[in-house]
Amino acid sequence: MKNLELDSGMRVPEHLAIIMDGNGRWAEQRQLPRILGHHHGVEAAKAMVEECRRLGIRFLTLYAFSSENWGRPADEVRSLMELLNRFLAQELDSLLAQNIRLRVIGDIRQLPSGVRSTLEATMARTAHNSDMVLTLALSYGSRDEILRAVRRLAEAVGQGLLQPNQIDEDHLTQVLDTAGMPEPDLLIRTSGEMRISNFLLWQLAYTELYFTEVLWPDFGPAQLRQALREFGRRQRRFGLTARQVQPDN
Repeated sequence: MKNLELDSGMRVPEHLAIIMDGNGRWAEQRQLPRILGHHHGVEAAKAMVEECRRLGIRFLTLYAFSSENWGRPADEVRSLMELLNRFLAQELDSLLAQNIRLRVIGDIRQLPSGVRSTLEATMARTAHNSDMVLTLALSYGSRDEILRAVRRLAEAVGQGLLQPNQIDEDHLTQVLDTAGMPEPDLLIRTSGEMRISNFLLWQLAYTELYFTEVLWPDFGPAQLRQALREFGRRQRRFGLTARQVQPDN
């Protein structure tokens, strides 16, 4: 896969993460049922996956349904699960045609059995695709992810497979849901909210953050390119000084 010719000043991250926020508000502003906002949000997600692949982004992670979202009204949750199931079934051919692998992070044991079956089948069918990895965060909360990872390490210690003083950042990283993926270079959050809402707390330590007032259903390729141009203007220092990162010639 080759990158498209990029706009001046635009830099493409290896890993882009997006908090897709504002579907409900988009619908409410138009005096529509909230679920219609989610339908339009799914269409925006499809377009974003295609655009990111075209640009050469290797990893795209979408915050689709948080562990806290289970507390929403039951009819909205049920509709969201049905929408997710349809999305997975309808997009399989597209994922295969575009050579995109599907992954999931989160506690999928909480998903309805039908959704879980469709999800697992889609992941299996796309497991060997290599142009891009699309990761859906479903029933996901970062604190829960970290707790589950710590329990795995504790079990290894209890079985004598690991000593407590051997545990380092790499050990924890390897038992997180995102094991094997690079940390995000850029996080985008739509809808004007300026928080990360329990999303990838460990992985975002040095990620560039970009917040926009645009609601998710209205966030398209033009808005993505604007975010990437802003990303291209930033200097990522990872705790070093500017001179260390870009020494004088």
